[in-house]
Amino acid sequence: MARPTPRAGDPILVCPDPVRRAVMKQKWIDLAYLHYDYEPDVMQSLLPAGLEVDRFDGRAWVGLIPFSMRDIGVPGLPAVPYLGSFPEINVRTYVRRNGVPGVWFFSLDVNRLLPALVARAAYRLPYCWGRASHRVLDGESHTTVERRWPSATRGAFTRIDLEVGEAISQPTAFDVWSSARWGLYSRGWRRDSLWYAAVDHPSWSLREVRASSIDDSLITAAGLPAPGVPVRCTFSSGVPVRIGRPRRVDW
Repeated sequence: MARPTPRAGDPILVCPDPVRRAVMKQKWIDLAYLHYDYEPDVMQSLLPAGLEVDRFDGRAWVGLIPFSMRDIGVPGLPAVPYLGSFPEINVRTYVRRNGVPGVWFFSLDVNRLLPALVARAAYRLPYCWGRASHRVLDGESHTTVERRWPSATRGAFTRIDLEVGEAISQPTAFDVWSSARWGLYSRGWRRDSLWYAAVDHPSWSLREVRASSIDDSLITAAGLPAPGVPVRCTFSSGVPVRIGRPRRVDW
């Protein structure tokens, strides 16, 4: 695998190196970004060898991200009916390998068992299954999760109620740093191997968010200490996404 070329300076909102041959297309709709800060050493202890925690203002960051997945399919073919659309709530952090930034997922909760099994097999991502919902209506976002599988973290949950505010005309440096991520890392079939898949999508349009209520145990189920209140909350109506074929990291 050719090593992606790191870009100098701050991340940018437009993908610098679009996926040439996507193996999957999908839409991410009505995303809420809730971000919590942690000591970098705490985060590093949960990462596999070969990845280093990416920092902003000297801190590590965890995102609790609810959204609606829509129209999953293969480029050039119709989206998969029923199984291709569902709510998803993920817990993620930000990492680098040899200067190349990406996302590391601790968990991804959905209410469709088959997509969870396929994603675990194809992308080696820690998808979980249970009851999940995510809906946005009249400027309010409501999300719930009650995890049923895998059994090791059965019962993990989240309940999030948000009020969506005004459009953000100028994203902060943190907004750009956390949302402009053009790849995801995952474990290979061997625990000492890493895989990388490139991701591209249009620029995000962000809005302010006020958290009415957050009751969550997905973050602690990932092995992290219980967080305080989120430091930064934003919202996006969403983007279409193209994902490249996962490849073993050899750089």
